[in-house]
Amino acid sequence: MTTAPTPVWDPEQYLRHSGPRTRPFFDLLARLPVRSPARITDLGCGPGTVTALLAERWPAARITGLDHSEEMLREARERLPGAEFLHADLRGWAPEGTYDLIISSAAFQWVRGHEESFPAWTGALAPGGVFAFTVPGNFDAPSHVLLHELCESAAWRERLGGLQRPGHVLPPAEYLERLAGLGLTVDAWETTYVHVLPGEDAVLDWTKGTTLRPVLTALADDAEATSRFLSEYGALLREAYPPGPPGTLFPFRRVFAVAHRA
Repeated sequence: MTTAPTPVWDPEQYLRHSGPRTRPFFDLLARLPVRSPARITDLGCGPGTVTALLAERWPAARITGLDHSEEMLREARERLPGAEFLHADLRGWAPEGTYDLIISSAAFQWVRGHEESFPAWTGALAPGGVFAFTVPGNFDAPSHVLLHELCESAAWRERLGGLQRPGHVLPPAEYLERLAGLGLTVDAWETTYVHVLPGEDAVLDWTKGTTLRPVLTALADDAEATSRFLSEYGALLREAYPPGPPGTLFPFRRVFAVAHRA
């Protein structure tokens, strides 16, 4: 089994689809039962896209973004110089002090066992505080299944076998039960968006910013192998997601949870 290297992130590639990537966060924001949070932390802030939305909505708040990628943090600091951005591994992050809002968008799927940190994270909520997140829930979609099968094929198993695993995401009902068990009032749900992606090899281009990062990192020292892998994976995606007149339709399931402390 291949030992997965720490993915190297490409903020520019990630932001190529910033519109549809950000849409679930707007839906999450609309369900937050918090009016004027004084202290906010954005877990897995990436390039600061959603952190900027938090700053726009609550300009007086003290906002801290946390991420494991220095590439993403550099982009976030340039985007939002008025906020604080810190390097942190969410697998070991412990809150300091209290927060009115702890929020995350599309980060927990990279953190195995993130639900085990819920007691510590929600324990840092001030009275009336909110813990809210959204995560992808599309790990049984063709984009992920085909990638896993290709990595495990005879041609790629030696270099990429074991590298591409399902995201560590629970069903909405299980998130609700865990958070309610901590004494919080919880709203949990799921939504499947049908994104319309423009251009050629649109789904491949999308995955280059997220799902493919571990593979691209593992092959980074071999341009020929990278090109060959992308060609093979791209062909599989074109068959699974054929382009149509409006563009390429890309169904994408998201899981949401909003937990409120009375």
